[in-house]
Amino acid sequence: MIWTIIGILLLAWLIGFIFEIAGGLVHILLIIALVVFIAKMLRR
Repeated sequence: MIWTIIGILLLAWLIGFIFEIAGGLVHILLIIALVVFIAKMLRR
């Protein structure tokens, strides 16, 4: 489940980065996904 969310956010980030759509929001979502990923890895 978490990998799907991370993949979708990375794809949205790439699309937003290429076409400059909602740049700030996409970067914030990517940072949130990265924090969740790191927290999940540390708990294992």
